[in-house]
Amino acid sequence: MSNIVGVPNAPWWPPEPAQVIFTEEQAIEAAQAVAALALSDAATRDRERIYPLDALKLFSRSGLGSISVPRAFGGGGLPYRTVAEVFRLISAADPSLGQIPQNHFGIIQFLLDEGTPEQQKALFSAVVAGYRLGNGGPEKNTRHTRDVQARLSKHAGGLRLNGEKFYSTGALFAHIVVTTAINDDGNAVMAFIPRQSAGLEVIDDWSGIGQRTTASGTVRLHDVAVDPERVIPVPALDKPSLRGPVSQLIQAAIDAGIARGAFDEACAFIRTHSRPWIDAGVDRNTDDPQLQADVGRVYVDVIAAEAMLRHAANTLDERDPTALDAKTAACVSIAVAQAKVLTTTVALKASEKLLEWGGSRATLSEYNLDRHWRNARTHTLHDPVRWKYHAIGNYYLNGIFPARHAWI
Repeated sequence: MSNIVGVPNAPWWPPEPAQVIFTEEQAIEAAQAVAALALSDAATRDRERIYPLDALKLFSRSGLGSISVPRAFGGGGLPYRTVAEVFRLISAADPSLGQIPQNHFGIIQFLLDEGTPEQQKALFSAVVAGYRLGNGGPEKNTRHTRDVQARLSKHAGGLRLNGEKFYSTGALFAHIVVTTAINDDGNAVMAFIPRQSAGLEVIDDWSGIGQRTTASGTVRLHDVAVDPERVIPVPALDKPSLRGPVSQLIQAAIDAGIARGAFDEACAFIRTHSRPWIDAGVDRNTDDPQLQADVGRVYVDVIAAEAMLRHAANTLDERDPTALDAKTAACVSIAVAQAKVLTTTVALKASEKLLEWGGSRATLSEYNLDRHWRNARTHTLHDPVRWKYHAIGNYYLNGIFPARHAWI
């Protein structure tokens, strides 16, 4: 693994000029093109831990990175249902590629909710031009994900940021790194930092069993100069926001993509490589009635999860952004939580059934089919689905709104 300190020699710097996508049809076509490119060598790249740089460049160059930026700022202004479908399509081919821009879109939503008009204009212009936003994520060895030790302090020369972050998906490939710190007043703020800033170090030390090419490793910040105009206060938890539901919708879309990718590859493997169980009394595994029924059960789960994902996205699209209150925010969060429950469950089920249906041969390293389960198990650990069930039950049973996080 490499230690990337600067960006002048990085293959993703400077950003390539990007198009702007204005229709859902164009976005889906672009996502399908990215997915096709990624799928061609997805198994090999996972095995050898090779980054999907060509597909990532195509993602940005085609304009997919700005589809959720409002048209008033030059973006596509497309609905959340399009964003979810783009992530689902790409993640069916390579969920590591799907996860790399996951936080990019969450940060766009944060800017929409909390940025000043000047900040929105400047940063959205960069996104439309092809700049990618990366996440300086939660910190390792803290009490919980909200325990922030990084500090943004005033010095004679201006603001300086010091700290260390982990789970920094997208930072290695970003043009702007976005991270949370505590300022001198004890308040949490979000800082937008150019990737080439002195003292900003991205360490490629992600060693998870799945999502192996997301480079979700460490970001170190040592006396990094921060422009005060690029610092945004993190709102209080009691302020209604769509940041959490949007972030969760994208995560659910990635998991739905994992499920679909695993299911499709399972069917292809059964047809071309697997043998029937001897007691089935058939010549082809595809004619085994027990297997047919099992495939049918999982397929129903896949399409149910995809339908719930679309329902959640439509719920987001139907809300009035000028009239967001606690009740509306809770309704949207619950809709997305319901989708997350199903996409988590079916991603794990489909990726495990793939190996069962294919038999011992499906475990051979030459096929690398276990990547689907490893990716599902790793990505679905972002937040425990048991708490999704709790939030849903408490909402419908007691009318209690779910806790507000960036992940619900």
